[in-house]
Amino acid sequence: MDPSVVPIDTKMIGRDLVTSAYLLRGDEPALLETGPSTSERAVTDGLAALGIGPADLAHVVVTHIHLDHAGGVGTLAGRYPRAAIWVHERGAPHLVDPTRLVASTARTYGEKVARSYFGAVEPAPPERIRTVADGDVIPLGRRSLEVVYTPGHASHHVALIDSESGGVFVGDAIGVHLPDVRVLRPATPPPEFDVEVAVASIERIRERARSVLFLSHYGEVPEVDAMCDLSIVRIRGWADEVGSALRSSEEADPEEIVRLLEKRGTAEALEDAGPGADMDRYDMLSSYRVNAAGLIRYWRKRWEREALDADGSAT
Repeated sequence: MDPSVVPIDTKMIGRDLVTSAYLLRGDEPALLETGPSTSERAVTDGLAALGIGPADLAHVVVTHIHLDHAGGVGTLAGRYPRAAIWVHERGAPHLVDPTRLVASTARTYGEKVARSYFGAVEPAPPERIRTVADGDVIPLGRRSLEVVYTPGHASHHVALIDSESGGVFVGDAIGVHLPDVRVLRPATPPPEFDVEVAVASIERIRERARSVLFLSHYGEVPEVDAMCDLSIVRIRGWADEVGSALRSSEEADPEEIVRLLEKRGTAEALEDAGPGADMDRYDMLSSYRVNAAGLIRYWRKRWEREALDADGSAT
């Protein structure tokens, strides 16, 4: 790994190697991703160990506003009062007023689990928010981050190209790939996941990566083409599994779809890592139930659009 890019384990859910933040060293130090608010101590201790105190951090940048990536923005803003906060323009309002974001997360995970995983979400100070869109450049002194709009996982998702290392910070666009297990699992949560848009974003990342991918879950992956290929295969495979189940029955049982994905995921884990792989942390980050809900919603929205288009063509 480039020595100017340093991973910081956010110790999410009290576990190692679940979610990574990154420090970009330089004359204007930047923190990429914050983890949830429950990761405050791990992140601040990690930065302090790297010589970054409250007055030193110049920037906080997030790939998207899901709480495992940006839930700690408001909390850390109070600890690092000089840091500008960079986020896609679609996500910015939800950092300033996280009410709808918190409610959406509670619907996806259940209120009790959401609170346990992500903690409270403090609003970010609006005067410190800097919004970005595709093609923008975030100046970090002598280095910079180019913004590449990469929706699919979420409509406000961006990847970030580091001018120094040539690496791309990909957030959740590729999926979940924990370094000690090395299984790649898709991340297809509701309410915005879109298969075709996600695949197009992966191709954009592939085209722009000069060296490595930096995953938020978790760490450096130098095999850019292989990882992008596998991510596309997995996303399409999981989506087709769910689409086939929904086509076979208008009243398809969501629990049966969860079981189908679990069977598929178990086989893929065996293929990637062999028997005995510890998949517990994957279930915390990208559970079969959450992925099934996102893919069911994707197909129903897609079929509704296709039906409307067909009706329009008929008239």
